[in-house]
Amino acid sequence: MARVTLLAGQAGDMALPYFRIGGRSIATIDHKEGGSPVTEADRLVDNFLREHLTNLVPEAGWLSEETIDTHDRLSRDLIFIVDPIDGTRAFIEGDARWGVCVALVAAGRPVFGVIHMPALELTYSAARGRGATLNGAPISASKQPALEGGVIAGPNGLLKRLASAGHHFRVEPRIPSLAYRLARVAEGALDAAIASTDACDWDIAAADILLEEAGARLTDLNNQVPRYNQTGTKHGVLLAGSDESRVALTEAARLALGPGPSR
Repeated sequence: MARVTLLAGQAGDMALPYFRIGGRSIATIDHKEGGSPVTEADRLVDNFLREHLTNLVPEAGWLSEETIDTHDRLSRDLIFIVDPIDGTRAFIEGDARWGVCVALVAAGRPVFGVIHMPALELTYSAARGRGATLNGAPISASKQPALEGGVIAGPNGLLKRLASAGHHFRVEPRIPSLAYRLARVAEGALDAAIASTDACDWDIAAADILLEEAGARLTDLNNQVPRYNQTGTKHGVLLAGSDESRVALTEAARLALGPGPSR
């Protein structure tokens, strides 16, 4: 999968000329249905990755945030799931915390993932049974045994509800890229993280395998791991961390949220 990592790096290099650290992107900006922004850099990266990844693994299907979805992918056991720029708003606003995410999924679960953060010069990658790395060096998740005293990143509303329920933890300031938020758990910089409802396959698939190979997991409020390449691409509230911290966080989140997951 070294070739996939190389392609993610090349894709990031293609987006960098449109990025201005601390300033507004020079890329042309449009808005998709629902109002979320998309730039010409998103589309450039998407087209590049689709051409090269599908040539690399012709039998693999394709699912990307910036490509019109088709049900053809559902007949494929193997599929690439891609977010050309995770954190488009950060990219537009000059925040370096955006990245290129690529996952290869087999039978509904990721077997390889790469999260390349071009402006930060960071590349996370993981392959099933081969561990997780950051810029080529092995990484592992925190072994924080409980929710209390840990460092957590996630939606402010949910974290406030946890705090109001009497839990004491440190809050990491907002991280605009969900993939990067989860990758920070995999490298041990955060003890746990929360993803609100409506995260899509392309937001989380690459980070999922990274977490798993780093000794953590990504699960829903019922302790179930996400399944990918299903008819729907959206997920409910998800929690990332080692078994110890994630179980404690899951219990607290279920009590704080009450019936029906929310943001």
